Amino acid sequence: MNSILVTKEVTKQYGNYTALNKVSLEIPKNSIYGLLGPNGAGKTTLIRIINQITHPDQGEVFFDGEKLKPHHVSNIGYLPEERGLYKSMKVGEQALYLAQLKGMEGSEAKKRLKMWFDRFEIGDWWNKKVQELSKGMAQKVQFIVTVLHQPKLLIFDEPFSGFDPINANIIKDEILRLKENGTSIIFSTHRMESVEELCEHIALIHKSEKILDGKLSDIKKAYKNNVFEASLLVNNADSKDVLSGLKNKYNITTSNFDTSENQLNFTVQLQSNSSNEIVSHLNAIGNIINFQETIPSANEIFIKTVQSKGVHE
Repeated sequence: MNSILVTKEVTKQYGNYTALNKVSLEIPKNSIYGLLGPNGAGKTTLIRIINQITHPDQGEVFFDGEKLKPHHVSNIGYLPEERGLYKSMKVGEQALYLAQLKGMEGSEAKKRLKMWFDRFEIGDWWNKKVQELSKGMAQKVQFIVTVLHQPKLLIFDEPFSGFDPINANIIKDEILRLKENGTSIIFSTHRMESVEELCEHIALIHKSEKILDGKLSDIKKAYKNNVFEASLLVNNADSKDVLSGLKNKYNITTSNFDTSENQLNFTVQLQSNSSNEIVSHLNAIGNIINFQETIPSANEIFIKTVQSKGVHE
């Protein structure tokens, strides 16, 4: 795997408390990688280690093929969940200052800031103080500051927090555009619908340990349990007999009958390799409108995996 970031058995302790225990991850280049876990699982500690705010007690971190060093900070952008703009400073002055802290020349920083401010239609905010902005407006500014220096790796911690649906969608589109332009992204969130939309790979950390990782599509396939959604147009009017016959033969978990359409809808859990059998059976008693295997959502996988480890949030 061609990876932008690799952690090898990273361990971090605070006194008697283990925040991370031998966590190994590989973040592929040019991907959006979901870093998931319950509150207190160890995600923030890992992010702090990647940003060199703190250091692991054991293990190693590699950035773009090299052991992580202080100079790599200039190639990393971090948008924390708790925003950190100075409220009394003017927006443009502060954005320029933060860009220069990342090593950008003033003229180039101004040029890029103008481009981003125009894109977000916030040019008239330049001389406003941060304290005059709403939470969502301030988050737009911090998003710009985070991505302005065009880092190889971006880390977003709950990037949609505080945004209305329209602005959340704008930020989502920008994240996807950054990825398409070659940026690698670590995306930490509790919003599983965002994981479904954005992430190609995920890792789930629980009680300081990695308990699941891989391509999201592969993980979802691994968690399938042979549950199918079906709709059948019944040939005869006696739907009760049809349903009773199906229940006697198959594990029907839910069902309803649309009398206006003479349509039977049901969910069935099958034994492995028995889908062809039920399709033949259904064809004999009616017309199949729908017969489709249900794939578990990221949210269902998250809950099932964490609960299997004994955590009930």
